[in-house]
Amino acid sequence: MKLDNLKFADYPFNHWEFSNSLDELTLNEISDTVIPEGDRAYDGTRAADHSGKGLDGKLRLFITKENSRDFQNLTKLINSLQSKDTYNKISNIIKKDLSKSFVRLEVIGDKKGFWLKPHKDIPEKLMTMMIWANPYNESDQLGTDLYDSKYNLVKTIKYIHNSGYFFSSGEDTWHGLELKEIKKERRCIQINYVSFKTDWPVEN
Repeated sequence: MKLDNLKFADYPFNHWEFSNSLDELTLNEISDTVIPEGDRAYDGTRAADHSGKGLDGKLRLFITKENSRDFQNLTKLINSLQSKDTYNKISNIIKKDLSKSFVRLEVIGDKKGFWLKPHKDIPEKLMTMMIWANPYNESDQLGTDLYDSKYNLVKTIKYIHNSGYFFSSGEDTWHGLELKEIKKERRCIQINYVSFKTDWPVEN
């Protein structure tokens, strides 16, 4: 993964945008991954569990040791994120220690009707990164919406194939997705360095 062309912005909170970070094989794997089928309950949360229907598994697919053989390119991406060189570079950028963290990667396929209310990430998410794959030529307005402290929409990070952004959790990191037209699917991956255990600890 390449993070050589970072573009920093500090409003409404510190975040870094980038482009052309993944190779074609990895992008194809993101685009071709089968997301679990079934009814979805969109309630403005990623897990869709506020409604009590518990449809988390219908919205995204986590890469684990168990299924990693089916996702060779995404597993290579995880391995690169586990490396000391990579997490030290990101740690220095976001000013947060990642040396005892774990990597979590999920493939997301948001369908028509999906939206996310303005929210802040939990503190256990030390870093959040989104990378877009746009195989269906969806609108570039389907990226992440950023809000100020009064929940006013102030910026949309554009949904452009093989681009993305990252930030570190904090008190002012309000973000979400307004209800917009999704013609077929909003496909992407979310990468986190987290303080809780996953199958992918960073190197020490």
